[in-house]
Amino acid sequence: MNNYSNIYDAVGGFEGVTRIVEAFYPRVLKHPMLAPLFPEDIQPVMEKQALFLSQFFGGPSLYSDQYGHPMMRARHMPFPITPERAEAWLSCMRGALEDNDLPAELREFVIQRLSGPAHHFVNSNGDNEQET
Repeated sequence: MNNYSNIYDAVGGFEGVTRIVEAFYPRVLKHPMLAPLFPEDIQPVMEKQALFLSQFFGGPSLYSDQYGHPMMRARHMPFPITPERAEAWLSCMRGALEDNDLPAELREFVIQRLSGPAHHFVNSNGDNEQET
């Protein structure tokens, strides 16, 4: 990450996070495994994601200030998150990072940082889409 103290600064602060989110969600909405999990009106999801990622990447606590503790695993429990969906989510994020011309080292660091949480949200093996 060179001379940056955190991912938030390295990607360009809130504006950079917003650009990543804006590149990410069109990919998600086109992905056959992910699109069914998201509402038709994606704008509120994008706004919350920008707040959350800002905080998660080491920036200000924008999400917590507005919505309280993220409790991300609990918020994802209503949706069948399979290992394949976690990987699809990460793949969409990889593409969004590439779309924003971030350095390869930074892109890989971000994906590494997001991989743990993405797989922590897995709550289904995909059989009959039942949560386990």
